[in-house]
Amino acid sequence: MERILITGAGGYIGSNAVVYFTRKGYVVTGMVRHHVCDRFRNAGVEAIRADLCDSASLEALFASRSYDYVLHIAALASDVGRDADFRIANFEAVKQLASLAMRHNVRRFVYLSTADVYGLHDFHGETEEQLAFDMNATNPYPKYKIRSEQWLAANVPPERFACVRPCVVFGNGDTTITPRTVAYLKSSPAVFHFGKWKGRNRWPLAHVENVCRSLHAAMILQDAGGQGVTILDSKCTTLHAYYLQLAREFLPGKTLREVALPRWVIWPFARLSTALSRHRPLFDPTLYALDTISHNLDFSNARMRKWLHATNLEEYVCDSYQ
Repeated sequence: MERILITGAGGYIGSNAVVYFTRKGYVVTGMVRHHVCDRFRNAGVEAIRADLCDSASLEALFASRSYDYVLHIAALASDVGRDADFRIANFEAVKQLASLAMRHNVRRFVYLSTADVYGLHDFHGETEEQLAFDMNATNPYPKYKIRSEQWLAANVPPERFACVRPCVVFGNGDTTITPRTVAYLKSSPAVFHFGKWKGRNRWPLAHVENVCRSLHAAMILQDAGGQGVTILDSKCTTLHAYYLQLAREFLPGKTLREVALPRWVIWPFARLSTALSRHRPLFDPTLYALDTISHNLDFSNARMRKWLHATNLEEYVCDSYQ
């Protein structure tokens, strides 16, 4: 049986990947750090404690085990934070882990990146061939995702790595965007839209099951070698529709009042939130969140669907955020 090392296995996306690949018959070893969710505990897979920022613990991952594949999901993910922290966790650790994987004859290193590498501006169905990295990115999260992808392309044989770039991930115990948005809807007197789109811009959702299936395709598909793929559900959901559906599911009976305002009205508050926040946003929106919600993030998912079809997988469809 083939063995997979999944980093970040105790977290949201990682634990879903553990369950998915265990169900597919792979022998899974999960790298965890401190806290692990119940989904990972219930999967019954081998756990190894390691720290992305500790080179010795990364070396220990390979000390007594061999892996056919490495899925690198662990990362520092936040709107805000110190540039140095992101550089160590999201760039230096990627270089070391990928180098170790190559040295230990791992067949393919699959890197979980982000669609934010394309930048936060208006898109209109562009494919991966038409998209380029936003080399002017200043937020450290996409900045070091971009650098990691560039490093992999320059230092790892193309047939031995692939990059998966999810959009806004939700579903199956989401601990990130869904509870954050529900908290906003619960506390705010109205739903505020900023900029020209007035809530009619696409909110680029990617169900976590489609992320897992795409990781699988990126891992085993020959044509995926050296390539990146955008993960985006085919159903087009506007920000307006997203807020309404979340309110129906999590806040039944609540009437949403929507207000459209120009970006300059909220920009000083977003800047203040970004300046005062450290490891997580002090209040919403941050500058990064403001850019996200005020643009039309409408990418093509043709490559994702092609990869899934080529590996006899289908896109997962889910209309619930619970």
